[in-house]
Amino acid sequence: MLNDIPIWVLLSLIAFLILVSAFFSGSETGLISLNRYRLRHLASDGHAGARRAHELLKRPDRLIGLILLGNNFVNILASAISTILAIRLFGEEGVWIATAVLTVVVLIFAEITPKTLAAMRPERFAFPAATILKPLGWALTPLVLIFNTIPSAMMRLFGISQEALTEHSISREELRTVVNEAGAMIPQRHQKMLLGILDLEKATVEDIMVPRNEIVGIDLEDEWEQILKQLHNSQHTRLPVYRGDIDQVVGILHLRNFLGLQRKQEVTKEDLEQIVRESYFIPEATPLNTQLLNFQSQRRRIGLVVNEYGDIQGLVTLDDILEEIVGEFTTDPATSSKDIHPQEDGTFLVDGSANIRELNRIMQWDLPTNGPKTLNGMITEYLETIPKAGTSLLLEGYPIEIVQTGANTVKTVRIDPTQRKTVDESTNVL
Repeated sequence: MLNDIPIWVLLSLIAFLILVSAFFSGSETGLISLNRYRLRHLASDGHAGARRAHELLKRPDRLIGLILLGNNFVNILASAISTILAIRLFGEEGVWIATAVLTVVVLIFAEITPKTLAAMRPERFAFPAATILKPLGWALTPLVLIFNTIPSAMMRLFGISQEALTEHSISREELRTVVNEAGAMIPQRHQKMLLGILDLEKATVEDIMVPRNEIVGIDLEDEWEQILKQLHNSQHTRLPVYRGDIDQVVGILHLRNFLGLQRKQEVTKEDLEQIVRESYFIPEATPLNTQLLNFQSQRRRIGLVVNEYGDIQGLVTLDDILEEIVGEFTTDPATSSKDIHPQEDGTFLVDGSANIRELNRIMQWDLPTNGPKTLNGMITEYLETIPKAGTSLLLEGYPIEIVQTGANTVKTVRIDPTQRKTVDESTNVL
């Protein structure tokens, strides 16, 4: 019967089948290449094509079965018609001609070209294709199920479930990569904030706390006039109150409560103790993300960090944690930090007590944070002694000069970030 069909009709039918094959090939690549998170977003926003594509991708085994069923059918049919056409035109030798020509045509026009275009513009292919594939899938459901039975049984033998095919969870590091590669889609400042949130669980309160020897508080054993002067000149709104030593802490004083009471009556030490709030203690190993939630649930903004023996090691505030996310609350952190002093020659005089994480955040350095928490600790840990003034070393590639030391600590160092070197060893004495 096909021998009676005009040649131009057979050529037109072959061309049509090649187009259908290209549709199936491009649809497969386009649907598989879709960004699943963007797809979910568009689907939740009511995009019709995205919703249909999302429904299809819920069962990728059925989708692939449907596409392969349709693609193989039209390719085999095109091969059969082209063989008949070639025999009519060239005789028995036409079979080889048809095979060669059809192979080239299918590869170029039904495979490589549509798949490449679909990979470059997946949404343009996938969304319109989903409109056709969804009803086609319903119509061919019995056939698709039959052809998927054996592959599904084989996957179960290898321990692969259908749920595993549809899982598309993203790890923390993958999310970090997504944020870093967002480019202009997310402002750089917002990127830093998102990365700061992701980094919260990597740090503990010990990493950002104000060290014990730098805690500013009210000593009830001081003269009352001295206490009043300190309260009126304080740069902090909340202060720990203790007797003689920070380990003998009484509580936390909010200056607002003190000033409010002072307007009503003459305040004494006893009155001051009455308005002090109970101290809030934080284990030093508490991750920052956990402590942020703890501050919220406890309705606190300040806490004292304690070690495993209950000894006070430092103080941490809600602002300290927020600065890990949004950065310093100043326009020029380097010039406003009490530990960092810029010099005219481009170097920085840095106090030995400076926190390593704070230095990294303010100066955009990358000193290691998995060891000592302060610059003094990092230097003395490596040198295993208190260095003399004038000693120079290479710390993570940064030339460092010891400017001033005390009896048991490095007080001041000079760092020249412009002369950073790449070294094989993390720290070297020069």
